[in-house]
Amino acid sequence: MIRAYLYLAVFIPLTLLFSVSSVLSTLFDGSGRVHAWHARTWARLMLALNGVKVTVSGSELLPEGAVIFMSNHQSNFDILALLAAMPRRFYWIAKKELFEIPLFGHAMRRGGYIPLDRGDGRKALQSLDEAAAAINQGKSVVLFPEGTRTTDGTLLPFKRGGFILARKADVPVIPVTINGSGRVNPANRIRLFSGNISITLHPPVAFPSELRRSEAESWMMEQVRKQIESVLEH
Repeated sequence: MIRAYLYLAVFIPLTLLFSVSSVLSTLFDGSGRVHAWHARTWARLMLALNGVKVTVSGSELLPEGAVIFMSNHQSNFDILALLAAMPRRFYWIAKKELFEIPLFGHAMRRGGYIPLDRGDGRKALQSLDEAAAAINQGKSVVLFPEGTRTTDGTLLPFKRGGFILARKADVPVIPVTINGSGRVNPANRIRLFSGNISITLHPPVAFPSELRRSEAESWMMEQVRKQIESVLEH
């Protein structure tokens, strides 16, 4: 527990520092590359601070063009691991509450990340339209289809929003399995441990245009779930 508090004592000021610096970078770099560098460097520093190493497999399966990454969600270290190690630049689709955090939330907005209001159906659909427009401009996005972190490592039921987005944007979904993050940062415990996190990228799942809309979304949801579970450690 002492280790976790010491980590937070460094994590919080460094996060604020990187947030301010990344926001300032957007004033002179409209491409967002410098902002993305800030996010990746911040994540790598935070992982190193806790003695966490990340490995990625399956990068060769990524198709050309924009994709939607859908990952399981075990701990806050999932975010750090994805930012630090993913082989392609991406934008987050995240719950709107994160965008309300002072400085950090502003940095997310300036980075082009997309807030999702899960408590308001109309606003949620607007967020999906915004995300689809970004994808159509060639931007890949990441989301957690479970909508929240699991407490025991097993996959929670998937929310439908990500699969509606896949239909709207008409791009492949890349299922992503993260293992190890739940051991580094156990659910509902103020404890941190060193360790290894592995990220597995699975073959793309394309939206089946020959099926009716609701059937196609359900089919895609099932396929993505099967791939994530295929290498998920329990």
